[in-house]
Amino acid sequence: MDVQGKEKVADSLFAEVSELGHEQVVFCHDEATGLKAIIGIHNTVLGPALGGTRMWSYASEKEALTDVLRLSRGMTYKAAISGLNLGGGKAVIIGDAGKQKNEAFMRRFGKFVDSLGGKYITAEDVNMKTRDMEYIAMETKHVTGLPEVMGGGGDPSPVTAFGTYMGMKATAKKVFGSDSLENKKIAVQGVGQVGMYLVERLTKEGAKVYVTDIFEDKLKDISNRYGAEIVRPEAIYDLDMDIYAPCALGASLNDDTIPRLKCQIVAGAANNQLKDEHKHGYMLMDRNIVYAPDFLINAGGLINVGAEYLGDYNRDKAYQQAEKIYDTCLSILNLAEQDKISTQEAAIKIAEERIEAIGKVKLRR
Repeated sequence: MDVQGKEKVADSLFAEVSELGHEQVVFCHDEATGLKAIIGIHNTVLGPALGGTRMWSYASEKEALTDVLRLSRGMTYKAAISGLNLGGGKAVIIGDAGKQKNEAFMRRFGKFVDSLGGKYITAEDVNMKTRDMEYIAMETKHVTGLPEVMGGGGDPSPVTAFGTYMGMKATAKKVFGSDSLENKKIAVQGVGQVGMYLVERLTKEGAKVYVTDIFEDKLKDISNRYGAEIVRPEAIYDLDMDIYAPCALGASLNDDTIPRLKCQIVAGAANNQLKDEHKHGYMLMDRNIVYAPDFLINAGGLINVGAEYLGDYNRDKAYQQAEKIYDTCLSILNLAEQDKISTQEAAIKIAEERIEAIGKVKLRR
């Protein structure tokens, strides 16, 4: 590539980073282990940037960059709207988790995290386990989601699922007049750790649950365990349902899928569910589908690991704080209705107002 070509690539990278307002983006590469990772630090006004690391076989490095930028921005809003004194960050590792992950690989990533001096704190996300956090912790103290035997909070997935459940019930209250999910037809897209715990809560309440996932063994296990009905991945959007709960990767709400939805509520645990948060937020409004903002209702995991990192961890207290998502969600839905804006915009507005207010407090002497 010639000099002009390299300059164009650099310009496009900085344009993308600047568009979403990031403070710092770190590209990590280690030839010996084959590690390729990107750490996105979006905003640290409220505190150090805390957000999980996910590992995925991205189609391109550009796709990985876009993902980490959107995810880290979402973490900023998630912390702000949850009343946490934390900033927003995220990391993605490019590659096949089933083939590349080992102790050396994860410890090398831990050294990159440590090099940021606490500006970024990592945790579990897609294709990451508690054991991976143990390896990272061998190289840095800036990690959460450690096992309980190491003084950590363990797997944050149950708290994430609980917060999502609270947000779903609040949205049901707004739409149906009752927060009971009994006999409601609910489609859960993605039955990883969070999806599994959500299905457990929904079936216990008496909901009719449909599940889909790209991994058939997970589907069979969840179906046998909770009596959920299996649906093919592409058929989930055409299902006659009351609530659609995206709990896999992002962007499942887009030009192709929204016109197919036959539901009154979207409330799930996935991050960045709206492919275009403005356009698709209003597309849902136009179809009278009420959207529970993802970064609001999936904040339980952040609440859990945030308490762990700040040294005040108690699982019961984490659940109590996650329960507050119910009231916050109702207030956001009411604000959106009052101001005639999308629920996504209403949630971002509240989050940005808190960041601005606290930022001014920190500037005062």
